[in-house]
Amino acid sequence: MTTRDKVRIGSITKVFVATVVLQLVAEGRVDLDSPVRRVLPGLLPTRFADVTVAHLLNHTSGLPDHVGVPEPDTAEEVFRHRFDHWTPREWVATATHGPLKFAPGTRQEYRGINYVLAALIVDKVTGRPYGEAVTARILRPLDLAGTVVPGDDPRIHGRYVHGYLQMTDGSLRDITSCDQSSSRGEGDMVSTTSDVDRMLAALFSGELLPPELLQLMFTLPPDDVRMLDGSPARYSTGLQQATVNGVTLWGKTGETYGYKNAAFSTRDQRRRFVLAYHPTTARNGEESQTIARVADLLTRSPGAEDSATRA
Repeated sequence: MTTRDKVRIGSITKVFVATVVLQLVAEGRVDLDSPVRRVLPGLLPTRFADVTVAHLLNHTSGLPDHVGVPEPDTAEEVFRHRFDHWTPREWVATATHGPLKFAPGTRQEYRGINYVLAALIVDKVTGRPYGEAVTARILRPLDLAGTVVPGDDPRIHGRYVHGYLQMTDGSLRDITSCDQSSSRGEGDMVSTTSDVDRMLAALFSGELLPPELLQLMFTLPPDDVRMLDGSPARYSTGLQQATVNGVTLWGKTGETYGYKNAAFSTRDQRRRFVLAYHPTTARNGEESQTIARVADLLTRSPGAEDSATRA
């Protein structure tokens, strides 16, 4: 494995999508305070009228849980549903049953559906699939040749790392090819650790956004906005915050079957890491101790403050 081998990056996709949305804001083509129903008419019910674009980007929308979606508990069930295909409209419809879970902007709950809608906003505003906007605005300018928005293609092309799941009998089965339609805009991209590192460095250096909008990516909601479990909010616009050994890191984790990733940096980039590894158990949504151990090592290692670190 090398830093140029492709992997599925899961929710690190959100960093790319948030960056493009903020670029559109800078161009006056999107207003963060606009109701989503105004930008995407007919997609959300009227009772969701108060949900804005900003609420999507920092996970304070309060959208309901999905209804009628398979939730595999075993590797065998994952494989039974690996090629299930959803249109964006179908997927959004599964998260529009019932009332909002909380008034938009008053609580925070990390939800992929927020970025499915954000990608649809990019579609609507640019008049082309969000992947084309990501390619034109980020991938080509930064020469991220190993990064792909796959669309409906379930495969990874070129040199890549296979993902596997362990079956009940202990055998490993290749899960690399998998329909990503339910993760469109929130977790469907393919990249390399080298490309993700370049993206993070360019973003933090101000190459992609004007200062006032870049600052939003380092701004958490107000202190009275808490996660559903009562803990402090930890997601900004497109990024998440983690403080380890007194050092504040910003970045994103990403996960899909057979792949897990993390990309974090201090704002001054003196400590930065991109990590890709490959669990073989069906994901359970819990943060992995592997990422925590790497972050701990980076933030307490002698001399770590002297240079950027890549792993």
